[in-house]
Amino acid sequence: MNNIIIYLPFVLIAIVVFSSFLSVTQGSIAVITLFGKYRRVLHPGLRMKIPIFEKVYKHISVQNQSIEMEFQAVTIDQANVYFKSMLLYSVMDEQEETIKKVAFKFISQKDLMQALIRTIEGSIRAYVASQKQSEILGLRNELVDSVKNQIDHTLETWGYHLLDLQINDITFDQAIIESMSKVVASNNLKAAAENEGQALLITKTKAAEADGNAIKIAALAEKEAAMLRGQGVALFRQEVAKGMSEAAEQMQQANLDTNVILFSMWTEAIKNFAEYGKGNTIFLDGSAEGMQRTMKQIQSMLTKEK
Repeated sequence: MNNIIIYLPFVLIAIVVFSSFLSVTQGSIAVITLFGKYRRVLHPGLRMKIPIFEKVYKHISVQNQSIEMEFQAVTIDQANVYFKSMLLYSVMDEQEETIKKVAFKFISQKDLMQALIRTIEGSIRAYVASQKQSEILGLRNELVDSVKNQIDHTLETWGYHLLDLQINDITFDQAIIESMSKVVASNNLKAAAENEGQALLITKTKAAEADGNAIKIAALAEKEAAMLRGQGVALFRQEVAKGMSEAAEQMQQANLDTNVILFSMWTEAIKNFAEYGKGNTIFLDGSAEGMQRTMKQIQSMLTKEK
């Protein structure tokens, strides 16, 4: 018993000494109070406090924190919109005044979360209430920017900073989803019909242009062919007339009757008709009167040529 009484002071001293040391983990800050009143903050590492008198009121995490939220909002045209979002936030900085705000603004972390969620929900609902249902999906970034601008100042008064707000999912009532699908489908059909009409118009236009070009080319070719044929016939006639004229002059110089060469030309023509006719039927007057009549016509042509 006496030994216990002797060692008791030493034990009490050891307890007091050990209780005066405090380990603050990395990523957190300890808030110290003295008789319930704020005293100071302790940063990470091995720290000391006054035993019995000083107490650790709260450990404040300075790391990033996140919460997920699900809530409903109503658009200006009375459509229900359902949101799933993720909020990323943290303590604004490690300064003493900031830590005091974080430590003493709310009774507990639960109260902070409730106020934070309700504030963000209110901002999103206010923004959605000013927009139409058809515009919400295309305004995701604008919605996030609007909410951040509105609540950043409020969070700063609490000692927090909003790092990011992500809208992960936006859905509507089933009836609205079905109507939106019908609108999209009808728009797609309309676009497809317009594209098909334009394609058909282009096809017909190109076909008409091709037909016009073909007709034009054929007309030009026919024109050139007719011109060449005319030139050929004219040249042929010139050569025939020249040959006949030269033959007549030679016969006159030889004191020969021109009827001989005319007869020869007549028989040669009949021969060519028979040789190159290719099955065509040609009616000629082969009588003596017909030959004489033809000879007179040829003679008159030669006379005109002279």
